[in-house]
Amino acid sequence: MALLCTGRLLASPRLAAAATRASSWWSHVEMGPPDPILGVTEAFKRDTNSKKMNLGVGAYRDDSGKPYVLNCVRKAEAMIASKKMDKEYLPIGGLADFTRASAELALGENSEVLKSGRYVTVQGISGTGSLRIGASFLQRFFKSSRDVYLPKPSWGNHTPIFRDAGLQLQAYRYYDPKTCSLDFSGAMDDISKIPEKSIILLHACAHNPTGVDPRQEQWKEVAALVKKRNLLVYFDMAYQGFASGDINRDAWAVRYFIDQGINVLISQSYAKNMGLYGERAGAFTMICSNAEEAKRVESQLKILIRPMYSNPPLNGARIASIILNTPDIRKEWLVEVKGMADRIISMRTQLVSNLKKEGSSHNWQHITDQIGMFCFTGLKPEQVERLIKEFSIYMTKDGRISVAGVTSGNVGYLAHAIHQVTK
Repeated sequence: MALLCTGRLLASPRLAAAATRASSWWSHVEMGPPDPILGVTEAFKRDTNSKKMNLGVGAYRDDSGKPYVLNCVRKAEAMIASKKMDKEYLPIGGLADFTRASAELALGENSEVLKSGRYVTVQGISGTGSLRIGASFLQRFFKSSRDVYLPKPSWGNHTPIFRDAGLQLQAYRYYDPKTCSLDFSGAMDDISKIPEKSIILLHACAHNPTGVDPRQEQWKEVAALVKKRNLLVYFDMAYQGFASGDINRDAWAVRYFIDQGINVLISQSYAKNMGLYGERAGAFTMICSNAEEAKRVESQLKILIRPMYSNPPLNGARIASIILNTPDIRKEWLVEVKGMADRIISMRTQLVSNLKKEGSSHNWQHITDQIGMFCFTGLKPEQVERLIKEFSIYMTKDGRISVAGVTSGNVGYLAHAIHQVTK
């Protein structure tokens, strides 16, 4: 029993013992490792060098190095505000105008899949949440295998997404560090040995983290092999339009696989191509054999989503839906997303040009051959360490840089620094 004495509460021995027991519930929990990307950002923030560069963050920056909000997004937000719309719950599967437009964006407006209705698209919490919806569905309903084969390397979050959904992670060769390019023969050899009826994950465009994509002729060979091995294909498409500047070119692989009779799963994100990072707008699509099967799959997806988060966020889906479904705003978006892609492509070209000006004798062609936000520079960990310590240029230890962090104002400094640590 607690006693009140001189304004203080004195705990009895029994209560003290109970408090001790309660405080030890989590004594076995270990400190987890810091996130490698966030660690780079924290170190960057502490640096006082006026020339410092953060090439770790995976978010677009304009040529002044500032976060960029698309004009089409501002217009969509103004339309939403002018209509004084409510904040009611969305259905479990999300905003219907958004999911329909997302499927059309991925598959193409003349897709046979859309016309026949043999697909289901649900709104997800950006790319990560959409991937997790698919992973959970596979864990529950894909009876042939527990194995998911990821390219080596792949986006760091792919592993915990599938692992935490209860699936087993395997890998196939993808990137050749010697050439800083696609290990196509290694990939084909490994894929040819994947047990039939396994799951394989493919990056639709702008492979993260390497920026290395197969050419269309190579995609055709991958599709033929995947079909022969009877593998279930899960496409992660986080950069449609943002990779090449062309939404149709960036979706080419997905559409080709479907044309070959391969029924795929697709995760989409609007973080990069619309700059809706914090709005968490994404979609998950499954291509089915027929419309009746799609209805059954949709019912089970809703059952999976309900205990996860009940229903998805509203605002980002509204913004994306207005952009995709309003002809003049969509047209403006296509110009803006091409502008973002073109700026990144230009920075790649300027970096290589400046390295040559510095007198570098290395072959840097892989920088311009790669595509999308990220570039595997080929820099070794000790060279990365020197860039950080001597030049205040921050990146992950594997030498991956976010090209979005390079501007016309700092590309010369970056080239000089890279030359100093590689000559």
